[in-house]
Amino acid sequence: MTPSITLLGPQRPPTLDRVLSSLGVGGPVAVVNAGWQERESDDAEILGLAGGEAVNLRLFARWMSVLQVDPEYAEGEREHRLVLDELQQLYRIRLDHALQALYAVAARGGGHATVEATALEDALSAVRLLDATHVARVQELHDTFYGTWRLEERGAIAGHREEVRRLLSSAECLVVAGGHVGELVRVLHLFHLAPHLPPRVVAWSAGAMALTPRVVLFHDRAVQGASLTEVFDAGLDVVPGLVLLPHARRRLRTDDLLRMSVLARRFAPASCVVLDDGVRVDLDPDGSLPPGTRLVDDEGHIVEGSAA
Repeated sequence: MTPSITLLGPQRPPTLDRVLSSLGVGGPVAVVNAGWQERESDDAEILGLAGGEAVNLRLFARWMSVLQVDPEYAEGEREHRLVLDELQQLYRIRLDHALQALYAVAARGGGHATVEATALEDALSAVRLLDATHVARVQELHDTFYGTWRLEERGAIAGHREEVRRLLSSAECLVVAGGHVGELVRVLHLFHLAPHLPPRVVAWSAGAMALTPRVVLFHDRAVQGASLTEVFDAGLDVVPGLVLLPHARRRLRTDDLLRMSVLARRFAPASCVVLDDGVRVDLDPDGSLPPGTRLVDDEGHIVEGSAA
């Protein structure tokens, strides 16, 4: 059964307790805050907000335990991560040039309208092909890694997977907090959460991004300057058709309509959803967006609408 999904903006100040109450969640809540990494055990506030029966799945701590007790697997995972990192670096090099060309074409004016529109679509297609090819290469590496290591047969990992499955089977809701999205996605896959989700899932920031088919990283306002908006990894794919943008107004140049338009058109037909402070999006039972959801449209404006 596909769970009911609620996506939230950043949780400062927190709204989790009120959201769970409004959803009628009264039973056990499973919490994932592995994106906090070493701070995962600093969970008193989030467990308090999630209710008296809340339990932390401790996915980061489980991962650290696996690496300690299974050094052979730890070395294999390290090598896998190095290959993925190199793949990401090479993708960024190609992406940088493709995006520069795309922005140059989009900013050019005064020519023949049909020719310019065709050139822009061709430039967008080149970027989309890079993104799609990169996702496929990442997935191939993951498939090879998991096929080689057969994690379901390795005692330490299998034991944790079974315990996580048991905790999820008794939970009414799964709460997924933000943090480091790379580490979060890694442990969600490692401990095989996707097939065992409870009836409701509430997630925010990196936790929301981890639910998508492809995690997109973005930051136009980083201290070192704007970073490339890049496809990073595959998420759990329980909210298909969405690219989620937490902290959008703090991280994106929302007044730069050209960049925002490129963002929306690049990932179409997926909808680019703005998850700013105070935002709440309760997906419809079929996974579609409710009216009033804040989206980036093809012209680069943030508008209220819903997915087509």
